[in-house]
Amino acid sequence: MTLLRIVYASSIELRTDEAYYWTWSKEAALSFLDHPPMIAWFIRFGTAIFGDTTLGVRFGGIVAMLVTQLLLADIVRRLTHDIRAVVLAVLMPEAALYYGLLMAKVAPDVALIPFAVAMMWSLVRLAQSGDGRWWLAAGLFAGLSLLSKFTAIMFAPAVAAFLLVPDWRWRWLRSPYPYLAVLIAIVMFSPVLIWNAQHDWASFRFQGVRATANYGISLRTIGDYIGLQFGLVGFVMLPVVLSGLAMTAWRGYRTREPVAILLSTAVLVPFLYFFVKSLTLRVGDTWPMFMWPIGFAAVAVNLAVLAGEGWSARMIRSSIFWVDTAVISGITFVVIVFLYYVAAPWNFLGKRDPIGAEAGYEQVAARAQAALDETGATWIATTDYRTYAMMRWLFRGRVPVIEISERGRFQDFRDPGLDGIKGHAGIYVGREPDNHGSVWDSIPAKREALAQVERRWRGVVIDTYALDKLTGWTPELSPPKDSPLFQWRVLAGEFSARLARHLLPSPGGTLQGRVSERPMPRPLSSATNPSRDRTASAVAGRQTAAAL
Repeated sequence: MTLLRIVYASSIELRTDEAYYWTWSKEAALSFLDHPPMIAWFIRFGTAIFGDTTLGVRFGGIVAMLVTQLLLADIVRRLTHDIRAVVLAVLMPEAALYYGLLMAKVAPDVALIPFAVAMMWSLVRLAQSGDGRWWLAAGLFAGLSLLSKFTAIMFAPAVAAFLLVPDWRWRWLRSPYPYLAVLIAIVMFSPVLIWNAQHDWASFRFQGVRATANYGISLRTIGDYIGLQFGLVGFVMLPVVLSGLAMTAWRGYRTREPVAILLSTAVLVPFLYFFVKSLTLRVGDTWPMFMWPIGFAAVAVNLAVLAGEGWSARMIRSSIFWVDTAVISGITFVVIVFLYYVAAPWNFLGKRDPIGAEAGYEQVAARAQAALDETGATWIATTDYRTYAMMRWLFRGRVPVIEISERGRFQDFRDPGLDGIKGHAGIYVGREPDNHGSVWDSIPAKREALAQVERRWRGVVIDTYALDKLTGWTPELSPPKDSPLFQWRVLAGEFSARLARHLLPSPGGTLQGRVSERPMPRPLSSATNPSRDRTASAVAGRQTAAAL
């Protein structure tokens, strides 16, 4: 299965977010607007070995999967001393699509998972040994988890329950070790704190949109969340894991057993939180993926202890049957999906295919190169970070590529080569109809239409891109924070609740359906021009209505 992931990582072109994180790996910034910097360090590690190749970018994820499996195996070995349970803990991630195949796709979650499991492993060692120094290891891995993705904070309730519910609570509350662990975690997380202190706490404000957004109850978003869990964890695996977690939680809280409390709470609390959020907001595909490996460990342990708790032979046989079915069917499904993307020529899902929807940028880059040759232009401009990331990845530094309208994403990025841009024409590459956005009202460049190019995947047109010649303007790398060229797009709800209420009311006052994947602008600063805001709001309303 590791070889399968290596082949997948080497064969499939980068998705847009992967290319975006690769651009981070080329910068020396302490942190970034969207996420902490760990994923950039993972990519830098892989490309240092394999160069700027798809395998180099994704190699960190392949290593992360192996480390995660080793940690899960050791957790289960220590708790059960049962080799069958250990093998099960290793195979269950292989049988879940997200881990068995898509851990080869880099994302902040891929960096978070091994550190999160390492934190749980440290606390298991603490529970078994009673040695308070394991709190320090847990604090180290907690800090590294936060340095990977902010959702690591969702393990806090599990750690608190592990500390406070068992009978040992007063021992640890009087010990310096838990407090030192918190201090270590903060120190490890300090690059993000320092960067945010220097940049108006931008990351926390940006992520706060996701945590507080509310667009009305929608059955569609609930279905998306549950359906994604079935798809990425497994149609049989998900019920198996949830039932195992429920039994682990019942056992842990009934007997005040620390590890059972820790493992069950670490999964069930985030799972229920995301379910509640899914009532009013589309939960991202990967947001819950950091928690399920801990659930796999809980299931393996639960299966090993059933006999010792006096459960009936029928119950034990049924549990073994469903776990075996989940593993066999899950690995089969992972292999089928692998073959579909690596070997098959068909497109069964059209534009909705999650891989195909972000494929075909080579065609856009080739046409952009031709436009550069024809016009003598020396640089490329885009107005969305996805196109920027793919152009920068495909051109590999041959020409400067600049995202001109979301400069808040690129704070502390190096100069892309303004000396070669000043006084020279550029080529704008923009997805239609986004190339007609209101941002152009703030840019004095002269635009001359050159061509259109279709982005295709296996015969299906995914998107159409416009190519324009830009003259008479040099892009500004650090515009003022109240400039529309600084603003970022809201990734959680795709557009503001105010627009949802006032521009898109529906019967009953709730939004129906899934909002466009291409979000609408939101300024960083409230100190914006009112007339410009009204114009941007009107354009945003029309674009959102069209998307819906």
